[in-house]
Amino acid sequence: MNNNIHPCIWYDGNAKAAAEFYCGLFPDSKITTDTPMVVNFKLNGQKFMGLNGGPMFKTNPSVSFMVISESDEEITILWEKLSEGGMVMMPLNKYDWSEKYGFCQDKFGLSWQIMKGKYSDVNQKITPTFLFVGNNYGRAEAAVNYYTKVFPSSSITGILLYQENEGADQAGKVKHSQFIVDGKVFMAMDGFGSHEFAFNEAISFVVECKDQQEIDYFWNTLTADGGKESRCGWLADKFGVSWQIIPNNIGQLMSTPGKGQQVMQAIMQMNKLDMAALEKAAQ
Repeated sequence: MNNNIHPCIWYDGNAKAAAEFYCGLFPDSKITTDTPMVVNFKLNGQKFMGLNGGPMFKTNPSVSFMVISESDEEITILWEKLSEGGMVMMPLNKYDWSEKYGFCQDKFGLSWQIMKGKYSDVNQKITPTFLFVGNNYGRAEAAVNYYTKVFPSSSITGILLYQENEGADQAGKVKHSQFIVDGKVFMAMDGFGSHEFAFNEAISFVVECKDQQEIDYFWNTLTADGGKESRCGWLADKFGVSWQIIPNNIGQLMSTPGKGQQVMQAIMQMNKLDMAALEKAAQ
């Protein structure tokens, strides 16, 4: 099972502008699909999707992207470009965990953590990072355990907890964790304090499935125990994180000459996607 899990970022009509901006920041980057609704792109060889979904959902720091760099020069350039026109949440500075670290939102509203560290500690340039706050505070460790059970080829690299001397409210919560889901590195942490944001559909994770059996497995598992079904293959798991469970040939089906509109109409009528029905619509 190799599900090619990748992030999808929701935009209000400016997905291509965002993709072009990010592709200009990282090597080995390019736009691979350019349509009015979907813009797929690769950053440092990693797959991302931009979705022009409208004004309904806005990105927030509940999901950010951690960039690990060993180069002071690269860190300075990335920080200047990503923070310009955006918002600095933690200034680029020396902290206990890194001699150079910063946390910002870029001009498109996407959150980034730039950190000096060893690439070999992660072996992935850009890492999606979950921040568990509000009603989810204290659930990061449970989420890490859950995701590494749900997905194949998964493991926990490490979980660092706050100690008693760091505060009663934080003791036992996750200061930092790193884990692998189907071969992709993710991070998660608990965020102490008052925060006015939560996981939403603005950042979802696409799971490409080879057959209906895989679609059924991920759909049924991720909607269980408090998860919620949505439309068009979207769901929210019990932590509120959004996922898209799709066939791995959906792009091919939607680009079938003269049949793309029929496939889209079929998708719009579904919650969980039915591969046979979509393939029939494309015939």
